[in-house]
Amino acid sequence: MIVVMKPNCSEASIERILRFLEQEGLSGHLSRGVERTVIGVIGSVNVQNPPGKGVITPALGEALEAFPEVEGVFRVSKPYKLASREFHPDDSIVEVPVACVAAGKVRIGGPEVVMMAGPCTVENERQLMTTAEAVRKAGAVILRGGAFKPSTSPYGFRGLGEEGLKLLAKASREFGMAVVTEVMTPTDVPLVCEYADILQIGTRNMQNYMLLDEVGRAKKPVLLKRGMAATIEEWLLAAEYILSQGNRDVILCERGIRTFEKSTRNTMDLSAIPLVKQLSHLPIVADPSQGTGRRDLVAPMTLAAVAAGCDGLLIEVHPNPEVALKDGAQSLTTEQFAELMPRAQAVAQAIGRSFVTA
Repeated sequence: MIVVMKPNCSEASIERILRFLEQEGLSGHLSRGVERTVIGVIGSVNVQNPPGKGVITPALGEALEAFPEVEGVFRVSKPYKLASREFHPDDSIVEVPVACVAAGKVRIGGPEVVMMAGPCTVENERQLMTTAEAVRKAGAVILRGGAFKPSTSPYGFRGLGEEGLKLLAKASREFGMAVVTEVMTPTDVPLVCEYADILQIGTRNMQNYMLLDEVGRAKKPVLLKRGMAATIEEWLLAAEYILSQGNRDVILCERGIRTFEKSTRNTMDLSAIPLVKQLSHLPIVADPSQGTGRRDLVAPMTLAAVAAGCDGLLIEVHPNPEVALKDGAQSLTTEQFAELMPRAQAVAQAIGRSFVTA
């Protein structure tokens, strides 16, 4: 249920509605738009509530409409309430502190496209610093890199752990870039928060609900990758877990899905980008490296994703992909990345957007 407040309603009026909802065993989630303030009403899962409490009913809607500050009460048709555009008609903007840009921050979901690039996995200091320097010089403002890496095989390289996080923090200080890195377990969230600017939830953990709850309680933006076999509705419901815990800084990431096709590692669903923008207010970025698993397809899919309206890119880059410990086949060389950036900027310009690079 959505409660639409009248224009220019006071803070006291909003607090009165929120207190009423709390007394009814419900939670109210505030969304301030350009013209309207909206309160999303979410039912309770507390089985200890007294009978009739914590349940959204037609009588509740009538009671809310009786408040003079309320303009209207509407049902949300989607199962994902807080992630839906019905709840939040305006695009959400996720702000990330970035020292290397003049504004001191980037706004993911705004008119500018944000480039995130770096190695799939942090292997050693030299590899990371070389890559970070190259991608920053080419225009990337956020450094990607895995310190904890899930592997299909238990014998694959699984990352350097905290040592990898420390190297990412060092690269961040040296080049002024923000850091996005994966967190894999709820117990690791506080540790990763010490070093990262954006917490990444990988495809294998998209429906790890305890982890989603934990990052929802964290005070860091979350980049939520689509599960390799997830529908768009399941993906947005996973985002709902994070939002329902109070973290509104959620970024979706299309990274390809598993289909019958074997010529590519995954099938990158570019149609998801404009469709998600219709269904949800959350920003969406694209990962053409994981999306295809092939270095020769990363550049064309990057350009296509920009044309489709993505708010950012997540691209794997390695100084020597042939000897990479993880995913070398889908990693661009630093030279290839430098060649890609002006082409991506040209596509962005053609659709009325630009990349934030400095």
